[in-house]
Amino acid sequence: MSVFENRCASALKIMRFIIVAFIILNLLASSCNIESGRNKRPNIVLINIDDLGWKDVGFMGSEYYETPNIDNLANQGMVFSNGYAASSNCAPSRACLMTGKWTPRHGIYTVNSSERGASQNRKLIPIKNTITLSKEHEIITEILDQNGYVTCHAGKWHLSQTPLEFGFKLNIGGGHNGHPKSYYPPYKNVQIEGSENQHLTDLVMEKTLEFVDTVSSPFFLYYAPYAVHTPIQPVNGLLEKYEQKPSWNGQNNPEYATMVENLDRNIGLLISKMKEKQVFNNTLIIFSSDNGGLYGSTKQLPLRAGKGSYYEGGIREPFFFVLKSSIKANSKSDVPITNLDIFPTILHYAGITNKRLKLDGTNLSPILEEKVSKLDRQLYWHFPIYLQAYDVSDNENRDSLFRTRPGSAIRHGDWKLHYYFENNEVELYNLEQDIGERNNLATKQAEKTKEMLSYLKKWWNETKAPIPKNLNPKYQD
Repeated sequence: MSVFENRCASALKIMRFIIVAFIILNLLASSCNIESGRNKRPNIVLINIDDLGWKDVGFMGSEYYETPNIDNLANQGMVFSNGYAASSNCAPSRACLMTGKWTPRHGIYTVNSSERGASQNRKLIPIKNTITLSKEHEIITEILDQNGYVTCHAGKWHLSQTPLEFGFKLNIGGGHNGHPKSYYPPYKNVQIEGSENQHLTDLVMEKTLEFVDTVSSPFFLYYAPYAVHTPIQPVNGLLEKYEQKPSWNGQNNPEYATMVENLDRNIGLLISKMKEKQVFNNTLIIFSSDNGGLYGSTKQLPLRAGKGSYYEGGIREPFFFVLKSSIKANSKSDVPITNLDIFPTILHYAGITNKRLKLDGTNLSPILEEKVSKLDRQLYWHFPIYLQAYDVSDNENRDSLFRTRPGSAIRHGDWKLHYYFENNEVELYNLEQDIGERNNLATKQAEKTKEMLSYLKKWWNETKAPIPKNLNPKYQD
């Protein structure tokens, strides 16, 4: 081989080496960029309090309950004055939250039996209730788990025997139970171990902090404490302060107030831990409650009624979103939203596209980032069941025997309509003028009533909502 040929061969080898090295470097850079992108995906903390009412926190106006940590957190994002749960009690609301679907899609309408209250007072045979969430539903946790998120459930689950069946990798105290038998040991129906006399809310947070302390990003934490659900048991060291505090706007329960403050203290610990681990600024935090406050323990004036009712006091919630990079601090919105919107909003900020999912909520990012200020849509509630009243002598329900009778409700703009299946009766309210739902305008505003009913009937058809029609032979008029 000539000298010239040798030089050409050598040059060719060098060129090949350079090309291969260039390809490898590009692959490595691409891999680093992908990993960097993954690290930039926000962590997600979903806080779903149990039975916390619309005005049970300072940032919504309460002058009785003390919630400085929650208030401070709310001030760092966008607060919604018209935030709703998709159901007025625990299990169905949580099913809607996790699946992103209206109640007729999963069939969970209440806790346990739908035949609540005395049979002789129930005109219709209610629709049979689904107690355990079907595995045919793919919930938000499973989607996040499939996309690289480390998932943790802390507190109340209430949808099956264990949240580990639905994509959670760690379960702290969650089961099918709806509330603890005691907040002090032995907790009995809550499977968790703590030190002697440790309050359950403190124990759940202690183990939650261990998760945050050791987990790598991105992570999804579903923090759903049992508090402030019954049993109402005062937290040691806080009771005397509230016994000396004057009542405010119907709020005057010192024992309940200690549970609210202790919950706030624990959320403060969670935020401090996240800042210590330097993950707070890259975490989407969503705060809400599963339904309205328990009437009798607390009141939400001027809202009417409480948990179990489909008047505003039973479904309107304290609701806010925080994400430092995208949501402006101290921002507010009066757009009506629901916990159905949480699923698609999380997917957006996690950068996840899943076309096979059919969600009933709306991605709220355009509202949160102030790109739009309105959403033209209807919100619906369907409850083909009975829920007995807690106290027939003290309530703001439609009648004293039931928190709700079978029916549906719809909100569109400022208007809200209630429809009752027993007698096809209708109530119509303008919430802008009558937030307490005291002045029924169904007759005076006949055209608006007709319009709202047309939306509702169309929705019944679209969702195949079951409507009770069979008369109860034991009913006594």
